[in-house]
Amino acid sequence: MAFNHLPAGVHDALAPLSVTPVTHSVPMAKNHRSEGSPTDPATRPTPGAVLDRLASGPSRAARITHTEHLPPRAGRHAVWPDRIRPEVIAAVQACGIEHPWAHQALAAEHALDGDSVVIATGTASGKSLAYLTPTLSTLLDGSEAANGRGATALYLAPTKALAADQRRAVRELARPLGTAVRPAVYDGDTPVEEREWVRQYANYVLTNPDMLHRGILPSHPRWSSFLRALKYVIVDECHTYRGVFGSHVAQVLRRLRRLCARYGASPVFLLASATAAEPSVAAGRLTGLPVVEVADDASPRGELVFALWEPPLTELHGERGAPVRRTATAETADLLTDLTLQGVRSVAFVRSRRGAELISVIAQERLAEIDRPLARRVAAYRGGYLPEERRALERALHSGELLGLAATTALELGVDVSGLDAVLIAGYPGTRASLWQQAGRAGRAGQGALAVLVARDDPLDTFLVHHPEALFDQPVESTVLDPDNPYVLAPHLCAAAAELPLTDDDIQLFGPACADLLPQLEAAKLLRRRTRAWHWTRRERAADLTDLRGEGGRPVQVVEAGTGRLLGTVDEAASHTAVHEGAVHLHQGRTYLVRSLDLDDSVALVEQANPPYTTVARDTTAISVLETDVTVPWGDGRLCYGSVEVTNQVVSFLRRRVITGEVLGETKLDLPPRTLRTRAVWWTVTEDQLDEARINPEILGGALHAAEHASIGMLPLFATCDRWDIGGVSIPLHPDTLLPTVFVYDGHPGGAGFAERAFHTARAWLTATREAIASCECDAGCPSCIQSPKCGNGNDPLHKRGAVRLLTVLLKGAPEENPEERPEERPQEKTEAS
Repeated sequence: MAFNHLPAGVHDALAPLSVTPVTHSVPMAKNHRSEGSPTDPATRPTPGAVLDRLASGPSRAARITHTEHLPPRAGRHAVWPDRIRPEVIAAVQACGIEHPWAHQALAAEHALDGDSVVIATGTASGKSLAYLTPTLSTLLDGSEAANGRGATALYLAPTKALAADQRRAVRELARPLGTAVRPAVYDGDTPVEEREWVRQYANYVLTNPDMLHRGILPSHPRWSSFLRALKYVIVDECHTYRGVFGSHVAQVLRRLRRLCARYGASPVFLLASATAAEPSVAAGRLTGLPVVEVADDASPRGELVFALWEPPLTELHGERGAPVRRTATAETADLLTDLTLQGVRSVAFVRSRRGAELISVIAQERLAEIDRPLARRVAAYRGGYLPEERRALERALHSGELLGLAATTALELGVDVSGLDAVLIAGYPGTRASLWQQAGRAGRAGQGALAVLVARDDPLDTFLVHHPEALFDQPVESTVLDPDNPYVLAPHLCAAAAELPLTDDDIQLFGPACADLLPQLEAAKLLRRRTRAWHWTRRERAADLTDLRGEGGRPVQVVEAGTGRLLGTVDEAASHTAVHEGAVHLHQGRTYLVRSLDLDDSVALVEQANPPYTTVARDTTAISVLETDVTVPWGDGRLCYGSVEVTNQVVSFLRRRVITGEVLGETKLDLPPRTLRTRAVWWTVTEDQLDEARINPEILGGALHAAEHASIGMLPLFATCDRWDIGGVSIPLHPDTLLPTVFVYDGHPGGAGFAERAFHTARAWLTATREAIASCECDAGCPSCIQSPKCGNGNDPLHKRGAVRLLTVLLKGAPEENPEERPEERPQEKTEAS
C-alpha cells in the first residue's frame, strides 16, 4: 500500500527585515486601559501593552511560548545624485521627504549609471522611492525630447492589488510634474476602452507578469513605440518569483528583453526585494543579467514585539484518538476580535482563502454580540474576489474604515497600509522570508508594532514555537528557481517564436537547454525550421500553452445556482479539492455548498447554506521512478534524487466541525485521476537496518508513513516552500527500488527545486524531522508531529516510536558532508540560487 501526501498549490515566499534580535522573557499578563484615541500615534498603546491585554484572559499567558523584542533603529541620510532632476527632488520634498536614506541614493546612482540593481532592504524601507526617483527623472528628460514619444518605464507587480497601490503612489508623487509622467494600470481589470489610450500615451505602465506574457508581448507590434523607448523595467517584490512561478517569470523577462532589442532598446532592470539571501544572485537568475546589490538598510525602524503563540489542547480527540489543539483559525479569530475591541488596527494573514473567510465570519459574529457596528469594521480579503470587491476593500483599509482584516497573501505583497498596529499570522507561512514580510505590514508609519505567530497543530509550527532560534537566529532562505526546467522553457520558446522567429542567436538568451528542446518542439510539430529560424506553426495563440502560476487549465467559475450570479473563480488545479460536489465554499462571509462540479465546462454550481462543518478532500497516490540522477550511500541505505511520475486521485472528503476540527463523517467521490511528472528525493533502508531499528513488518508501514509526514512538515525550514508545495509517498516495498522507500516530490510539472534542496540538506532536514517527532509530548502521534491535514489515507497507519528509531538508524549512516558540498555529485547546480 502507498501512503501519500499530495500538494495543492504554490504560495509566494517573501523576504524579511534585516534585524538583530534581542530576546526577553514573556511579559506577565496585565489589564490595561488605553488613554486617548487608539489610532493617534501619540496616544496609541505600546506593542507590549497590546500583547499584555491579549494575554490577560484565562490561561492566555501560558499560550505565549516566546517573545522577541526588536529594538528601534536610527536612520542614515544621504543626498540624491546630482543627475536627478530638481523638479523630481522638489516633488519628493513636497511629500515630506527632505533627504533620502543612504540606500535610496545609492540605488538611484546605479540606475542612472545604467546598472541593473536589486534593492534588498527591509519592509517599509523606502524601496519604491529608490527606483521611482531615477525613473521619474528619466521620464521628465524624455518628455522634453524634440521627437518621438519620449522615455517609457514598465512596472511589474506579482498582484493586481500592488499595482493599483503603486499607481496611487506614483500619481501622488508625480502630481507636481504635470503631464510629463502619465501612469496607467494595464491588467485584466483594465476596461477595453482604456487599453488603447494606455498603449499610445501612458509612459509609466503598471502591469503584472501574467498580462505581460498573455497581452503585451504577443501584441508587441501595437506596443512598438512603448518598447522602443523603454528605459527602465521595475520588478517589484521580486523575491516572490520562486519555484515554478519564478521560473516562468524568468523566461517572460527574457522574451521582453529580446523584443526590446528588436526595437533597439536595452532597458535597465530595477528590482525591489525585502531582505533575502544573496539577492543579486537570485535577481541575476531571474533577469538573465548581471545585477548590482544594494542591501545595507539605512532606514529607521520602530520597536517590534514578536510573540509566538501556541493554542491550547482541547478535550477532543482526532483521527486515531490523537489529542487535538484548538485550531489556529479559531484562535486567530479570537485575537482579531480582541484587537478590534481595543481599537487596534490589525491584519490577520491566513494561508488559505477559506481560512481568511472563516476568521472574518467568526470575528464578525463575536463582535456583533458585543457591539454590532464594530462587526462591520472587520472583513476578509483574498484572491478570487471580483475586481470591484477588491478595490472597495483596499479603499476601506486605506481610509481606516476597516479596523480588522483577515487576508491571504493577496494583501501581503507590498500594499502600503500605513497606521497598522498589529499583525496576526495564522500558521507559519512557509518561509522565514514570508514571516518577516507579513510582520512588516504593521508599524509602517514608524510607530511600534506587534506581530503574533499563531501555531497550527502541525509538526513545523509546533517545532518553531518551541525553538524560536530557528526563526530569529537563522538567515533567510535562498530563492529557488530553474528557468531551464523543460516544462517551463518549452512553451516560452513557442511563445517567443510566435512573437518573432527564433534564431541561433537566441539560444544564449534562453539558456543552454534551448538547443536540445528546439528539435523536440519541431518533431512535435509546434515549431518549424525555415532557413535559419524556427517559426510557430499553429493557429492558436502560443502564449496560451502555459499558465505562469503553474496552475494550467481554465479557471473554474463558481456560480450561484439559483441566480446564475458569478461569485468568483477557483484555479483548475485546485478544483478537485476545493469545489468538488459537497464541498463547503466561503465567499464574502457567506457559506455555500457545492451542488455540482462540471469539469468539461469548468463550472461549479453552489447554493447558499449554513452547515456546521468544513470539508477536506482525501486522495490516493502512486509513484514510479523514471530516472535516478544521483545516489549517495547512507550506510546500508541510499539517498537518491531524480525524476518520478506521480498519479493522484481525489477519492473522498471529510466533514470537520468548524471550531474544533472534529471529524463528523466521510463521503466518497468519483473524480478522474491526474498524472504529474516531477522531481523527487527519496531514501531507502535495508533489512539489516530494519532489524537494528527493531522494525517488524507489522509496524513498518506506520513507521515509514510517520517519517514521511514529519519530513514533509519540516522541509519548509530548509527550502522556500510550504507543505502544500510538496507531496510524499511511503511504501514498505516499492517495485522500483525493491526496498522500503520514502519519497518527497515537487508538486509541479518538471519540479520546482524543492526536492533538490531537500537532497542537498538531507542530513540537517532529517535530523530536524527526527527531533520534531521525538520531542512531541503525545504518546502515539498527533497533528503536532506525525499526523497530516492532507493525508489521503486518513493518517492510518502511523507508528511514532518506529519512525524515531528508523530515522535514528538512517542518520547513523549519513555522510559527514552534505551532498551540496560534493560538486561531483550535484545533479543540477542551476536550480539553487545560493
